[in-house]
This record gives sequence, structure tokens and C-alpha cells, in this order.
Amino acid sequence: MDLSLIFLLLILLLSVIWHELAHGYMALYLGDPTAKLQGRLTLNPLVHIDPLGSIIVPFLLIMLPGDLIFGWAKPVPFNPYLLRGGRFGPALVALAGPLANLSLVAFFTFLLYLDILPLAVISLVVYAVAINLILAMFNLIPLPPLDGSKILAALIPWRYQYVIEWLERNWFLVFIFLFLFIFNYFFVLVGLILNFILPSALGGLIF
Repeated sequence: MDLSLIFLLLILLLSVIWHELAHGYMALYLGDPTAKLQGRLTLNPLVHIDPLGSIIVPFLLIMLPGDLIFGWAKPVPFNPYLLRGGRFGPALVALAGPLANLSLVAFFTFLLYLDILPLAVISLVVYAVAINLILAMFNLIPLPPLDGSKILAALIPWRYQYVIEWLERNWFLVFIFLFLFIFNYFFVLVGLILNFILPSALGGLIF
């Protein structure tokens, strides 16, 4: 495995840990110390690694043809009954994760605009932008167990909560539908956003 792939795996691991830390710190801010008490508010990767999502899936994707690398960390626990904010508490905790990834998108994009990076590093930083944009957008899909489902649950009126209950029961079937018919458009959208936010000479490096 060459150094560029190791770099991408490290960026992915950092990104998913940053995502989960944001959940934990937002929960703590809203009054729930569960993640802190369980020792999850740390950058130590050993407490966040999910064997499937942090190791097996990323390695399998790297071995496959194409440019996709994806994964996840062990979810940070929180107790919704300890959160301030009523029904919006869990939504704020959920939203913190994608916002954390978008903060990394902003950081790495800023580095590219500074135009100080060695040529050999630029494509890797573009991949770091893409990885975090994909993580943010994917987690905002309003389907359990993704963060977007908790945001949707807070936004829709109580009389439509049966929609969330239906999604919780049938999320796997919906995922199959999305994978077969929607995900191509998802990556088209990711590519359009990358072309918009990246320096003009770099937007086409991935999509």
C-alpha cells in the first residue's frame, strides 16, 4: 500500500472521529454527559474505531476500482432524555456531526486557496475535501440511522411522526432503493459542489 492510500485512510479516520466528537460535545453542551463519562470525548482513535466501518469497509473500497473511500466510527452514545431543547435536542446533536465534517471541508479548501501546498500533496487534500463533503451530505440523508433522520423527526409535525416510525422499520429497503436509483445523482451533486468550491484548476481531479 503506497503512502497516498495510507494518508487517505488517516484522513478518513480523522474525519469520522471528528464527526463523532462533535456529537458528543454537543450532547455535553446540552446537558448529557454520557459520552464524557464513557471516555469518548477524546481524539484517541482506539476508543472510536468500529472494526467494520473504520477498517474493513475502507480497505475493501480501496481495493476496488474507482475513487470511492468511505467509512464510519463507533457512534458516540447520548441520552435524549438528558438533553435540553426538547425534541430539538437530539436534532442538534445529530446536526453537529455533518457540521464538523463541513468545518474540515472549509479548512482543507482554505489550504488549497492559499496555494502553498507542494504539488504532490494537492490531490490528497482535494480528496480530503471530497471525503468530508461526502460524509456530511450522506449523513444528512433523512433515513435512520443517519443523522438526517433525527433532524427530520424534529422538523416534521407530531402528527406525521409515523413517517419516522415507518422509516425506522423499513430503512434497509429504502437504502436499497436509494442505492439503485438515487446514489448516481448524489455523486453528481457532490461533483458539482466540489467544482464550485474548489479552485478552478482542481475541481475536476476527482469527479
